[in-house]
Amino acid sequence: MKFNYKARTKEGDLQVGNVEASSREVAVNILLTHGLFVLSVEHIKENSIIARASQFFERVRTADLMVFTRQFATLLASQVPLSDSLADLYKQTTNPILKQVIYDVGNDVSAGFSLSQALDRHQGVFSEFYINMVRAAEVTGRLSEVLDFLADYLERQSALIGKVKNALYYPAFVIALFIGVVIVMVTMVLPQIAPIFEETKTKLPMFTTLMLQSGRLLADWWWALLIIVGVVAFMVIDYFSTKEGKTVLDELTLRSPIIGKLFRKLYIARFSESARVLIKGGLTIPQAIEISSRTIGNSVYKELLHSAADEVRRGKLLSQALSEMPEFPPLVSQLVAVGESTGRLEFLLEKVNLFYTRQVEDTVDNLVNLIQPILMVGIGVMVALLFAAILIPLYSVSQSLGG
Repeated sequence: MKFNYKARTKEGDLQVGNVEASSREVAVNILLTHGLFVLSVEHIKENSIIARASQFFERVRTADLMVFTRQFATLLASQVPLSDSLADLYKQTTNPILKQVIYDVGNDVSAGFSLSQALDRHQGVFSEFYINMVRAAEVTGRLSEVLDFLADYLERQSALIGKVKNALYYPAFVIALFIGVVIVMVTMVLPQIAPIFEETKTKLPMFTTLMLQSGRLLADWWWALLIIVGVVAFMVIDYFSTKEGKTVLDELTLRSPIIGKLFRKLYIARFSESARVLIKGGLTIPQAIEISSRTIGNSVYKELLHSAADEVRRGKLLSQALSEMPEFPPLVSQLVAVGESTGRLEFLLEKVNLFYTRQVEDTVDNLVNLIQPILMVGIGVMVALLFAAILIPLYSVSQSLGG
């Protein structure tokens, strides 16, 4: 939960901001440990539409965030103090939204907040995965290393997204053009020749009749259809922005026949990499699993890893806990078991990450190569149906007139 607070520093300056805590009492204790005199603490209702809308518009390109993270890691590795690093990054950043965010984060850090707490105030820019990795790094004292990892991760993510986008540009243009042609045909062309069919009493194919009715509906009620589509789209987006909606979306994603397999591999790669970094940083295995569960980005895997952490605390091996979960392939538990028996768990987790990262990249490459021909074939079939809906009745008319 998040809480808005008003407090005064030891120098008497007024400070306003928000803090994340499990309860109001915990939030007050956090503020007190930072040497603040608390004036008021109020719970923030995070599910409000206005709050989600503000986060939607507070967006920064992945490429800009990657450059910021890489520079941040370099400065910290060079022993530049945290506040000075943020001040330098503020001067170098050209993106206006990110520049303001860095300024706010720098102010919060100077006021006594941890870096993860400061980043958490800008969840529209920094993902939950990003914030939790920084939070874990603060515990282990390996902030520059984790930021390097995050920069690499963002770079790979940007490359994958860019690859998919580049593959979809041409099909998207063709689809948009096709939709425009369909709208022109059903609203302007077909209504012009419909009287000919009525006069000759030509029996129209079902597809032609459907297009005529759709054209009339679109011509007369286009404004109502726009409103309905807009309202439905807003309601769907708003629902999937809630905690319940995100859980439903995560489950649907995993159950998808093709996309589900891709995301399973992605989540396993993400878990193994974050757990490796955390264990290498000195955290116990249950702690590493617990924190990794919050960096996955999927509520299903989050619950599974939370259960695995509890099982490990009770004395069960991590490999045994994972082997009982069908969401983790046998290969994962087998490699983890080897790592546990040899005392090289970090090394084997790295192997798991490399294997599934390659699997993700190969799957994306295959999907990219298949998307264009599949879309082209689909559009070709639709174009054929569109012209058949017009040409077949016209051919019938010409036959009847010729007869």
